[in-house]
Amino acid sequence: MPDRTDLQQGGTRVAEPEVGGGSEEYLFDTGSDLGKQHVALLEHLLDEPTLRTLQGAGVREGSRCLEIGAGGGSVARWLAERAGPSGHVIAVDLETGHLDEFPGIDIRRQDIHDGLPDDGPYDLIHARLVLAHLPRRRELLRDLVAALAPGGWLVLGELGDRPMTVLSAPTESDAALFTYMQHLSLEVVSPARGLSMTWAAEVPEQMAAAGLVDLHGLQHSETARGGAAGSLLHRNLNMQAEPMLREAGATTAQLTRYRELLLDPSFMAWFYEFVCVRGRRPA
Repeated sequence: MPDRTDLQQGGTRVAEPEVGGGSEEYLFDTGSDLGKQHVALLEHLLDEPTLRTLQGAGVREGSRCLEIGAGGGSVARWLAERAGPSGHVIAVDLETGHLDEFPGIDIRRQDIHDGLPDDGPYDLIHARLVLAHLPRRRELLRDLVAALAPGGWLVLGELGDRPMTVLSAPTESDAALFTYMQHLSLEVVSPARGLSMTWAAEVPEQMAAAGLVDLHGLQHSETARGGAAGSLLHRNLNMQAEPMLREAGATTAQLTRYRELLLDPSFMAWFYEFVCVRGRRPA
């Protein structure tokens, strides 16, 4: 990983800038056109490992489920299909414009900073890429556990901090540029906006401390080639965060070349590490 004081980028030593002093604002706006693409790419990339973890939570006919950060609704629909007509799914998000009506799903526009839609109890609560953005993440995890029915499951999916190593690039300077841009994104801009890339590693310990048992987790990552979904998500996030990246020191030339690189099929790197963990409240 790049040194946090300076970074060798394309042969030039770049001083690490300081951006803000921390913020409770969300880093991305999923209500925009870029946000709609962002949500769709996340579903394409992360639904398979997410659903694999949820299957172990035994959602069945009559289950009452809470889906936090519902995005485009793919996981909420999966839950509703399994809970059936006697079950119920509450799908919560700050931006519900991407959520279509679906039998068994109650759509709520809400920020969980303000509390849960109701006190439950729920047979299953799922949140993907939500708590890492929130300063009160540990307290909120305990609130989620308290809202579980006896025997209910909490399933959390977050991005880990494993380095996204470049495997091939047109030039060495392109490889260095990708590394530099990830450094700015993950170690400068994200912390300044309250996003924790180390939270995923804490989740199992925090679940156990909150009294959950039968913990099970998976780590998932794939290679991302230029033009494929993983690289398109990198490009999308870079475009959404452009003002903050510029404040952190990224130049127009760097942003332009980075986005070109992510469309180039000769480029390949490891994608984000996705960590998904489930735990059960004792019956």
